[in-house]
Amino acid sequence: MRPDTPAENVDHTAEAARLERTAGLYPEDAEALLLRAAAHLELAGERPAATALYDRLLSSPGALENPSLVRALKASNLWEYGHEAEARAIIDGVRAASPRDPAPWIIVAESLEAHDELEAAHETFTEAARLLLPAGQEPPYATHPVLYGRHRVRRMLGLPHDDWDTRADTLHSMPVTLDELHDPKRVWSLGSDNPAELAAEISRLRAELGAYREALSRPFPVAMLHWPAEELTELLTAYPALAAEYPSYEEHLTSIEEALRELESSGTRNLGIVRGTVPSYEAFAASENTPPEDPSLLPQYATTLGARGRAVSWPPERGAACWCGSGATYGECHGKPDSATR
Repeated sequence: MRPDTPAENVDHTAEAARLERTAGLYPEDAEALLLRAAAHLELAGERPAATALYDRLLSSPGALENPSLVRALKASNLWEYGHEAEARAIIDGVRAASPRDPAPWIIVAESLEAHDELEAAHETFTEAARLLLPAGQEPPYATHPVLYGRHRVRRMLGLPHDDWDTRADTLHSMPVTLDELHDPKRVWSLGSDNPAELAAEISRLRAELGAYREALSRPFPVAMLHWPAEELTELLTAYPALAAEYPSYEEHLTSIEEALRELESSGTRNLGIVRGTVPSYEAFAASENTPPEDPSLLPQYATTLGARGRAVSWPPERGAACWCGSGATYGECHGKPDSATR
């Protein structure tokens, strides 16, 4: 589906089938592709079929990149068509697993919120904030919905602002404040006969929709291509002409970190890193009818891997392993202030 295709013009069932076929062609990308297929099935109202895809992923012989995300999506879907007890059990399991990715936390918290389990939703958002938000540091972009969701639930519960609510207010850049957007009384104004009240609510809804569209406008990260040491050696052995792009493995790593920091400082959000392999690069080159020695193919390859869901978010979450594969944490490796100039 093209990004600019209106949602009402999409045949979600057909799109899900297309993504399933694509997953068969690219088994290394099956997880990301089947999750998108399941989302289309949910939009089509085919929730049991979506659950079947989640079960297919969870029972697959290979290790999943994000099993907590798959379980969270399955739980949310199950609850929507009457399987509340099973959904609750899965949600409890996701929370107990304490995933380092914000997405599973957001999905299960919003599922609880959607079913009026506000206290449990608040607890879940708060657990995620404690685990994922680095003290004294700017919250990573992916964690912003944790703060926004927590703020929204606290407004519905009538709780006073705390430090995390203040941080959410600071991060929010839309013209309508979070307090207005999350005002529980807003729903009442939709039934008003007063034109001024309705106009004000339309303005708030437009601001909220603008923020939502902004988030959706970044379906894939701006991705930098990383070749692990053994893959880079194999690449340069097979295609020596690319040596000009990669003088050494150390310079390759440094250039990635420098580029990502520069993009971040310029305001670019949703940055990521994709890991290249020589076989997939050669297959991509063949599909593009371009010789692998052509350096202009490298950024196209990175973009394609990102579009297929292969990117990992940069910078890594606090305490997570460095993206370079050294085994050290990011803060001890390329996350050091002077690491990009080493």
